[in-house]
Amino acid sequence: MTEPALPHPDNVADAARQNLAERIAANLARLRAEHPRIHAITGPIAYTITANGLIALGANPTLTANMEECAAFIHASSALLLNFGMMDKERFAVIPHAADIAAKAGKPFVLDPAFADTSPARHALARQVLAHAPFIMKPNRQEAEAFSCFVPESTALLVTGAQDHVRLGTREAKLANGHPYLGMMTATGCLLGAILAAMASVESDPFHAAISGVSILNIAAEIAAAEAQGPGTFAVRLIDALAALDEHTIEARLNVIHLHERGE
Repeated sequence: MTEPALPHPDNVADAARQNLAERIAANLARLRAEHPRIHAITGPIAYTITANGLIALGANPTLTANMEECAAFIHASSALLLNFGMMDKERFAVIPHAADIAAKAGKPFVLDPAFADTSPARHALARQVLAHAPFIMKPNRQEAEAFSCFVPESTALLVTGAQDHVRLGTREAKLANGHPYLGMMTATGCLLGAILAAMASVESDPFHAAISGVSILNIAAEIAAAEAQGPGTFAVRLIDALAALDEHTIEARLNVIHLHERGE
């Protein structure tokens, strides 16, 4: 049974919200039809949820961070995630190399600069990667403030929080789906980055790819939380909810606080 639509502010017209929901659903359907390969360079703690979440949505994940294999896997993929969640010498070396390969090959990539506002080494690395113009950058509020002067104009910025804020030039959206359990288990941010990369493989507009990715995860989180006994059972149900997510559920649940597109 489809859940009733959640209330949303009057300043987001029903038609605009409906169009946005339909685009998100179309991107999900395209992902499931095409089964793109998504390469994720992320921390080992995130491997399982990242791979399982992508598979549940219909994508084909690879996760090696081996410098010797990096080029081959990126060239064989449709999009790339570069996540700073757990950094070691190998990842400090391979991430800028991977960004360079992706940029030269025309592959869209997502940058998650986790803790780059805290670590000077990560801050320098993030600036190096930003020079290659990521398709989407996914910081939290503190990380976004640290890089406000360095984000390329072509990069969609998804600032996560209690409300998620997507910006690209003068275009912006504020979204209010999600559940606190997402913050009570490890690596859900890494999973979001991978889903954003999956959306980048099927959606040519980074603004809408960012909206689609964060909405898909957050709507699935609401469904998973409704039957979970806590964050442990939520983790299992989240993968189930991603696999079961459909057009009607997206249209019923999408909660748009603000949307400003071109010419509005």
